[in-house]
Amino acid sequence: MPGQAGEVEQRDGPRAVRRPPTTVAPAERGATRIVDRVVAKIATQAAREAVLPLTRGAESPHATVVVHHGTVRVRISLELDYPSDIGDQCRAVRRQVVERVGALTGMEVREVAVQVERLHRAPAPGAAYGRTQ
Repeated sequence: MPGQAGEVEQRDGPRAVRRPPTTVAPAERGATRIVDRVVAKIATQAAREAVLPLTRGAESPHATVVVHHGTVRVRISLELDYPSDIGDQCRAVRRQVVERVGALTGMEVREVAVQVERLHRAPAPGAAYGRTQ
């Protein structure tokens, strides 16, 4: 019966030929490719989440990535408060980047290199910004 669900109608001259729908295996349908700059944006956001709140005047983290056959290598540049446990903060950044990039892209994060560009003196609790005398 023409118009039945699942049938494809093709017109060849005066008569119509009905063909059953073709089923394509999932592996043959294609693939989703996530470009490097999208992975870098995800890594940057993850690093930002790990070091919040940023000190006034601190630059936001920046990430560069290399994606190769479903694996990712990330390099994060960031600024941190001082005095603080720098090693602990870097571990938190690595953990957050691995977790978020892996979850959102489905890729394996093989390496996260954290480069601390600058240390900012953390304001004393209750201290106002600006010049002190």
